[in-house]
Amino acid sequence: MSPRAWIAFAVVALLWGFPYLLIKVVVDDGMPPAALAWVRAVLGAAVLLALAWRAGTLSGLRGRLPWLAAFAAIEIAVPLPLIAMAEQHVDSSLAAILIAAAPLFVALLALRFDASERAGGQRLLGLIVGLAGVAALVGIDVSGQPDELFGAAAILGAAFCYAVGPMILKRHLADLDTRASMGASLVLAALMLTPFAAIDPPSAMPSPSALFSLLALAFLCTAAGLAVFGMLIAEVGAGRAVVVTYICPLVAVAAGMLVLDERPGPGALLGLALILLGSWLSTRGPVAQPIVRECESPPRP
Repeated sequence: MSPRAWIAFAVVALLWGFPYLLIKVVVDDGMPPAALAWVRAVLGAAVLLALAWRAGTLSGLRGRLPWLAAFAAIEIAVPLPLIAMAEQHVDSSLAAILIAAAPLFVALLALRFDASERAGGQRLLGLIVGLAGVAALVGIDVSGQPDELFGAAAILGAAFCYAVGPMILKRHLADLDTRASMGASLVLAALMLTPFAAIDPPSAMPSPSALFSLLALAFLCTAAGLAVFGMLIAEVGAGRAVVVTYICPLVAVAAGMLVLDERPGPGALLGLALILLGSWLSTRGPVAQPIVRECESPPRP
C-alpha cells in the first residue's frame, strides 16, 4: 500500500482498537447501549460537520441522502448498540477479536455484489486463516452460557454491518469529502437512535471515568476514526480497508489486560495469532487502484 494508506491504516487500528476498552468502562458504569451510541453519534457529528463547513465541502452532499442514510444505518446506528450490548456479557478483548470476521463477510458479499473485492489466492488463504482464528476463539473460550453466546452473536452481527458499510461507501459515497459524508452519516444515525435512547435513558450521571471514556469514544474513536477510515477506503478499497479489524484486536487485548485486568484464555490467544497471520496474508500482493486520490480539500488543524 502507499505510505498515505499505511499511515491511515495505523491510525485507524489505534483509534478502533481502544473503543472496546472504553465501551466496557461505560456499559459497566450503567449506561444503556442505545444512549451510548446516541451520544457518540451526536458529538462526533458536531465535530465533523464543523470541519466540513469550515472546508466548504457540505454542498457535495446534495442528492446523496438515500445512500447516506443506508450507510448511517448499517455502519453506525446498528453496530454501535450491538457492540455495547455484547460487552455487557463478554470481555472487551473477546469482542474486539470477533469483529475480525468483517473481512470474511466482505469476501462472501463480494461474490455477489463487488467483483473488484473478490478474494482469491493468497488473500483468500488469509481470510480463511482469520476465520479459523475466530472459530478457535468461539469454540474454546465461549463457555456456552446464553449470555456469552448472545454477546458473541451480537458482535458477529456488528462485524457483518462493518462489511456492508464500506461497500456502500466505496460504490456511492467515496467521491465525497470524508468529513462531510461521515458527519452527515452520524447526524442521520443519531436521528435513528433517538427513539431507542429516549426509551431507555441513563438512570444516573456517568462516573468521571465513564464520562472520560464516552468523550474519547465520541471525539477520537468515532469522529476521527470514521474520517480516517473513509480516507483509507478511498485509497485501498473496502476489502483491504476492513482488514484493519484484524489489527484492532491486538490493541484491544493489550488495553484490556493492562487497564481492566482481563486475562484472555487459550482460545483467544490462538485466535489472535491466526487472525494476525491472516491479516499479513490478506494485505500482501497487488493493491486495487484508489477510488479517489485524496479528499476534496486537505484537513485543517
